[in-house]
Amino acid sequence: MGETANSVPPAASPLLTERELSKLHWRCRRGLLENDLFIEQFFARFEPELNQRHAYGLAVLMDLADNDLLDLLLRRREPQEALDTPEVHEVLGMLRQSGGTPVLQA
Repeated sequence: MGETANSVPPAASPLLTERELSKLHWRCRRGLLENDLFIEQFFARFEPELNQRHAYGLAVLMDLADNDLLDLLLRRREPQEALDTPEVHEVLGMLRQSGGTPVLQA
């Protein structure tokens, strides 16, 4: 019953096409470097397995202001109300996981 009209049911979660991934990359550009680092690592780690559910959860998170997104990524707060969906929790967990292993470039 917790599903919203826009959420993607688990059974209907095909992998994203190249075009969809490209659009998702574009949609995920942020103003805060800290957020960009989390997102960059997220794509580096999970891009081959991203599906429609992930795209939905990520799109919901990208609607947030930069500071609100960073608070979620740094575990300063947890998703509430409209953000409290399985898709958002799943993607947020992936983002937090990928943010813990930064890639250093020379």
